[in-house]
Amino acid sequence: MSDKKQVVVKAVVVVICIAAFIFAADRLRVTDKEPIVTTLGYSYENARVIEVVEDNLSPDGIRVGYQRLKVQLTSGEYRGEVVDATSAEGNLFGAVCEKGDSVVVHMSVSGSSKNVSVYSKDRIVAVAVFVGIFLLLICIIGGKNGVKSVVGLVFTFVSIFMIYIPLIYRGFSPFWAAVIITIITTIVTMYLISGFTVKTICAIAGTVTGVLLAGLSAWLFGKVADIDGYNVSNIETLSYVGQITNIQIGGLLFSGILIASLGAVMDVAMSVSSAMYEIHDKAPQLGCLELFKSGMNVGRDMMGTMSNTLILAFVGSAVSELVINYAYNLPFRQIINSYNIGIEIMQGVSGSIGVILTVPAVAVVTAWLLTHRHGNSVV
Repeated sequence: MSDKKQVVVKAVVVVICIAAFIFAADRLRVTDKEPIVTTLGYSYENARVIEVVEDNLSPDGIRVGYQRLKVQLTSGEYRGEVVDATSAEGNLFGAVCEKGDSVVVHMSVSGSSKNVSVYSKDRIVAVAVFVGIFLLLICIIGGKNGVKSVVGLVFTFVSIFMIYIPLIYRGFSPFWAAVIITIITTIVTMYLISGFTVKTICAIAGTVTGVLLAGLSAWLFGKVADIDGYNVSNIETLSYVGQITNIQIGGLLFSGILIASLGAVMDVAMSVSSAMYEIHDKAPQLGCLELFKSGMNVGRDMMGTMSNTLILAFVGSAVSELVINYAYNLPFRQIINSYNIGIEIMQGVSGSIGVILTVPAVAVVTAWLLTHRHGNSVV
């Protein structure tokens, strides 16, 4: 196929995919959510502290009670008004305020009375700046491929919030919703990086296989260890939400494991596939078995680091609990048999199993396709 025809075919495929994505997102969009908590009479608004009327700092340096403030609302129906507010010094809510601070306030209105309290500092600018720096570094260091990576990353997040979460909210199986998102984001990301090529197809097949095997490993672990999606720490809140909505609460844990393992599995799959393509390009005389062995050798060098990446990520999310267990000097039997620790072990180990099994899966598919097809381009 000529280069011009290839460009036309790719353009048509991209347009069809974008149209299908927009159609699916529109069909899944939820406009009539079940009310879980009432929002009548209150809202969260942006504000700026213009005066600290009374501080809550005691002579011994400890903050007790509330700060009394005057704040100017900068959003909402009462934008521009100066109102009295309070701010509690807490670890989760409230903030230590100074004149000129940008804050988010919780405002309750009843008639002409306004009850305003500081919810937190306004972090939108900080979040936007750090995300912008992150994306800029990808583009600068990665060049053209970096820009493609950013597009793929944005597409992944859009897919999660516009396809994955609405599917779950409508009562679709969380596990299969994760499988769908895995397939969609893998195809788009791989295409952006390498186009429609043999190595892309191999990487996609290996990624989907590895993620499914990670989910299967987690399910088997859960069956053997008697752990399911109802043993998570916030199950009371989830159960309440599940009673009001159609969300299948029990499947969220295993669905999350699939999503969490996707990045590492995708990295291994593309790296092994690319390396095998380069080996085949330089030594086309290698047979299927020799090429498979080369792919396995490449993959073995990646297994350890990628497994560490996943396990350390899950350990990092559980550091607080590990420190508490250590401080309380809890017995080993109690720690190892707690649901929280069991879930963390299940997540780390099953994700790593997915990474490990991705290597032979990609190696088999890539070796067979490269030795049974001519050329690299698919379209």
